[in-house]
Amino acid sequence: MGCQDGDMINGRTLVERAAALTPLVRDHADQAEADRHLNETVAVALAEAGLHRLGAPPSYAGADASPRHQLEAIEAIAYADGATGWNLMIGVENLALMALQWRHGAELLSDPLTIVCGSTAAVCRADAVKGGWQITGRWPWASGCHNAHWFGGQVLAFSGDEQMSPRPVYAFARRGEFEILDTWHTSGMRGSGSHDVLIDGLVVPDEQIAFYDKAWVAQQRAESVLARIPLGVRLAHNKTAVALGIARAAVDVFIELAAHKTPAFGSVSLAERPFAQQALARAESRLRAGRAWVLDECDHAWERASRHEPFTDKQKAVFLMACADTTAGCVEAVESVVEAAGTTANMAGHPLDRLRRNATVVRSHVTVAPHLRDEAAARLLGITTPSFLFDLP
Repeated sequence: MGCQDGDMINGRTLVERAAALTPLVRDHADQAEADRHLNETVAVALAEAGLHRLGAPPSYAGADASPRHQLEAIEAIAYADGATGWNLMIGVENLALMALQWRHGAELLSDPLTIVCGSTAAVCRADAVKGGWQITGRWPWASGCHNAHWFGGQVLAFSGDEQMSPRPVYAFARRGEFEILDTWHTSGMRGSGSHDVLIDGLVVPDEQIAFYDKAWVAQQRAESVLARIPLGVRLAHNKTAVALGIARAAVDVFIELAAHKTPAFGSVSLAERPFAQQALARAESRLRAGRAWVLDECDHAWERASRHEPFTDKQKAVFLMACADTTAGCVEAVESVVEAAGTTANMAGHPLDRLRRNATVVRSHVTVAPHLRDEAAARLLGITTPSFLFDLP
């Protein structure tokens, strides 16, 4: 459906490049799990393939790729390793969303190999000083920070006691100007490297503070189709892409296992057991139906944005419901085949063990969490309650 010609070329090419990188990603997945951050070789390969610029606008030498193509590329990487898919997803989102606000980034991030990490999980402080702005703060969940050349954290800017920005803005620091704190001790998504970042009294020039620039935002929305899609929508579908890749990998691993495993004290293969067949049927049905729904919503969103049509509250609600429900469905699919796999899935080092741990992390993210289905349904019923995803412009 309705992709621009340029997007069809660039987006599809990037999906193919992502698929071609899956052997490399798979080869380094165990090391990322052990190190608790992405391997540098893989990070550079993703950047060299142009994948971090999937969602960036033309002003940032980006592909401005459709939500469908972003989802398919991230899904392909997550199929090989969920944590690497998460790293790519965060890199894509960071660059795309920061570009909408940061005019100077078009020049400062012009090198196509530049990787950006960021965090909106805390709002810290920037104070006006001689020579620029002094930044102090600690930001959690900065996925991919070990491989990033730049970090962007949200701050409120002050001149003395006067707040200079009515809303949080990004403050940017180069590699070597921010400290990575070893805080990412988790069971799932270990390889994402989502550690805390600390900046203590760093002074940066004006161009490293992304104050709201109405003319720049208007230019981006005129040139970029993606920039016309509401931020809440854009923050959801690529999380679901990671869940889809993980779930598909789990189902495929189970099919291979079932063909060769004869459970203890049994006389037939796992594949011949009705319980295993029913588990696979549930998983495949949930996974395929959810994927089709989300892709359909991605295509509708792209078409509306291409025609410069505003998004209604109900359109946003259906989109976010699709992403939240499909993400939940992906976890259900993984859990279904894990249960049918028996004790094999509990063995450290077996693929199903990591796939299960990684899948549950995606479902817990606020942009695709199960409770969003309820909030979306309330909007469809005409009940408006505060919700940051729905209220983002």
